[in-house]
Amino acid sequence: MVNSAASSLTNRKPSKVEGIKENSNFLREPVATEILQDTTHFSEDAIQILKFHGSYQQDNRDNRAKGQEKDYQMMLRTKNPGGFVPPELYLALDKLADEYGNHTLRATTRQGFQLHGILKKNLKNAIATIVKNLGSTLGACGDINRNVMAPPAPFKNRPEYQYAWEYAQNIADLLSPQTGAYYEIWLDGEKAISAEEHPDVKAARHRNGNGTIVHDNEEPIYGTHYMPRKFKVCVTVPGDNSVDLYSQDLTLVVMTNKKGELQGFNVFAGGGLGRTHNKEETFARIADPICYVGKDDVYNLVKAIVATQRDYGDRTDRRHARLKYLINDWGVDKFRTQVEEYFGKAVEPFKTLPKFKYQDFLGWNEQGDGKLFLGISIDNGRVKDEGSFQLKTALREIVERFNLPIRLTGNHNVIFYDIAPENKEAIQEILEIRGVISDPGKIEPLTRYAMACPALPTCGLAITESERAIPGILERIRALLDKLGLQKDHFVVRMTGCPNGCARPYMAELGFVGSAPESYQVWLGGSPDQTRLAQPIIEKLHDNDIESFLEPIFVFFKKSRKGKETFGDFCDRIGFDAIREFSDTYTPGTPTSSGKSRHRVSLRDDVYLHLKETAEKQDRPMTDLVHEALDKYFQGL
Repeated sequence: MVNSAASSLTNRKPSKVEGIKENSNFLREPVATEILQDTTHFSEDAIQILKFHGSYQQDNRDNRAKGQEKDYQMMLRTKNPGGFVPPELYLALDKLADEYGNHTLRATTRQGFQLHGILKKNLKNAIATIVKNLGSTLGACGDINRNVMAPPAPFKNRPEYQYAWEYAQNIADLLSPQTGAYYEIWLDGEKAISAEEHPDVKAARHRNGNGTIVHDNEEPIYGTHYMPRKFKVCVTVPGDNSVDLYSQDLTLVVMTNKKGELQGFNVFAGGGLGRTHNKEETFARIADPICYVGKDDVYNLVKAIVATQRDYGDRTDRRHARLKYLINDWGVDKFRTQVEEYFGKAVEPFKTLPKFKYQDFLGWNEQGDGKLFLGISIDNGRVKDEGSFQLKTALREIVERFNLPIRLTGNHNVIFYDIAPENKEAIQEILEIRGVISDPGKIEPLTRYAMACPALPTCGLAITESERAIPGILERIRALLDKLGLQKDHFVVRMTGCPNGCARPYMAELGFVGSAPESYQVWLGGSPDQTRLAQPIIEKLHDNDIESFLEPIFVFFKKSRKGKETFGDFCDRIGFDAIREFSDTYTPGTPTSSGKSRHRVSLRDDVYLHLKETAEKQDRPMTDLVHEALDKYFQGL
């Protein structure tokens, strides 16, 4: 291995992916060869390298046919530091979705866009079009720094927000791959015109800093093997948690003086949510406060943290390869000491911060310079036209007519900004004609704050449904809350089709994590502001049994909450033992029956199986069918 520190840590054999990276000639092969071949799909080795270029190979499982080849499609993801999408890029993506994709765009939970349904033969044209329209897909996936997030709010009169945007872009540039492979493969070697890097970024990339640089290497920061796994960064401002800062590998918090002048950054590290069911050695983890760094040293510190993970992260077991495991195994003090070795001096103590709050910046807002911005909620990030709801057409018309820039949000919504006040009425009219709601007060709160990953049919990791299932599940939860007299209550619900956690369910008040077909592991107790990790309360809950499982918990919440306590805070305070005890003694129809024992009745196996099959067909809880049948029976006596 290029990095001697990494190779000296263990005698275990590196994972297969490490060899693929080593033999790729800095991300060139076998992609460069296979893109020229007249085939429908890439090889397994090429798939691993293709991720660095921003694409995943997928199989549309809805279109599987026995005896036929898989329905191979490519998913393409853009890299947009701080969620920035210039108008020409948005129009190019909109056109690509129709020309090569599935006629939709998917705003991601990391402030980028995804195109689904692209065939291998069209991939080169699609990437080239994105690059030529001021976009990029380089590093949107793969063992590398992913898209750098930042609060999307365009407050022009709040310097800290402008600094967050600036440094998100600069750190994205600093940690961008330097290999020429991307332009060689997708643009035939023609380097596209792009914004000039900040001179401090250029200087920092090659400054050695006690071992942070791999010398005589095409990749001075990453080396031949890049990172052990993906590396996620965000930059935010004190109090703003629109970026789920605790879930990131590395978070920088802008620190200014009373005049609004940048002084430095508070640094968090070690967050990460991906895990594997029934593998207790894998777990979700929130980031720890590490230190404070002055503005002049921030790039050196970022490099020091990246180098620590590059050289000491686990390259043998990819399930144990994220920075969170290194910090968990070492402890914060040992990690900080190693970072200081690469940094070249002691770091400064972490500074006091206010509490972080979640904001979505929806609706019409003033941006502080006389212009307006507009946040538009997008259900599960899916930009599409469907019947009278024509979101895709509306967004395209607004960009075409007013040439507005966009900021994507961490909750897969869209913000238009730099809107001249005199254009507000015309924009509002476009939205109303196309059936798009601009007033966040008119959005069902459960829907407004929910997130789901795409999952089936395209994601190869999906165990069950997510994006397609969550609208119906939210409706059922709302109906249950209304039935129990909790009409005004709502909370953060997030769902993923597998335990990798792309929609960050482990930070939600109520999280559903795919664990089997039509079944979910359920997590409770995250905070409304996503500052606390939730915990799993049940390993496998069938979709049909969601109401019967949640009803006693909601009743307990109504009965025992303190004041205006939120659902997540209640679950965290009261504890799972108390929740389980109440649920075990709860009888439907008697909301305060915590002192009564639950009556249990045994069923023959054949009756139970018939009941389960009927419940699944009718998409109803089994308990409802039992009560309905017994009511009819007793009425006939």
